[in-house]
Amino acid sequence: MNRKPRIVIIGGGTGLPVLLRGLKKYPVDITAIVTVADDGGSSGRLREDLNIPPPGDIRNVLAALSDVEPLVEEMFQHRFTTSNELSGHSLGNLILAAMTSITGDFVHAIQEMSKVLNVRGRVLPAAEQSVVLNAEMEDGTIVSGESKIPYSGKKIKRVFLTAEKITPLPETIQAIKQADLIVIGPGSLYTSILPNLLVPFLGQEVCNAKANKLYICNLMTQAGETLNYRASDHVQAIYDHMEIGCIDTILVNQEEIPQHIQERYKEEMAKPVVYDMDRLYDLGIDVIQGEIVSLDNGAIRHDTNEVAKMIYHLILEEIDKQ
Repeated sequence: MNRKPRIVIIGGGTGLPVLLRGLKKYPVDITAIVTVADDGGSSGRLREDLNIPPPGDIRNVLAALSDVEPLVEEMFQHRFTTSNELSGHSLGNLILAAMTSITGDFVHAIQEMSKVLNVRGRVLPAAEQSVVLNAEMEDGTIVSGESKIPYSGKKIKRVFLTAEKITPLPETIQAIKQADLIVIGPGSLYTSILPNLLVPFLGQEVCNAKANKLYICNLMTQAGETLNYRASDHVQAIYDHMEIGCIDTILVNQEEIPQHIQERYKEEMAKPVVYDMDRLYDLGIDVIQGEIVSLDNGAIRHDTNEVAKMIYHLILEEIDKQ
């Protein structure tokens, strides 16, 4: 090829930046599509006060893809702990808010910050404006607000977006159409992954894209979202919302998580996802297994280097088929 392989990665929350830190080391053209449904913490306050899309998930992705001195990244990610109005805000969120005010456009602000931080790749919001994420629970009640949904104490039936008009960026649609590989996840299923796919036209373009769609399954279940979910339940939830099968390949963990580490997660009712291979095969999905767990500081995360290596090998295989 006379160009870099093109990868589109869709997500948000803490999972997406972890993956990107490893992937940016490879000779690939990265486009990260990031949710704009966050309404909690600093992002929620800025969203409410300034009428801008929430900057927090965007900030984390910019930091993950940045190539600057560690101190500069640390400054960008610094969170104030004062007792005044600055308390809880991160400097990066405030800079993105200021840049949006100066340029008059959130997407332009992201582009300018990408230059400042020497970002390796493109970072695009899933929509041109904030969206409100709503969840219909199995008892029929509706919970509105991304930050409130996991704490409702009820089982989610479906999630949906509301806003006067939700429009994906043309650059986002173009990146999906031109991708050699589309990666979905990792991240909270209902509050980080699906808010992107539910943006009108964006999810349909992903499903219709010629590129292989790789879903990186979460390592642990999540109370309030995916309690007791198996791997196939995660996939089925995506299919139910998209009304079509749209995943070609799933990456799952085959590494045993030590019992003493699992014990730390019992309080939040999280446990390792069960990878039910037979059901995944019945869904027509290729399964890639690997030892992809990192246990730094006792926290269960995807091993950014190992996952990035597996993704790179997969995209090279996909290009060889073309």
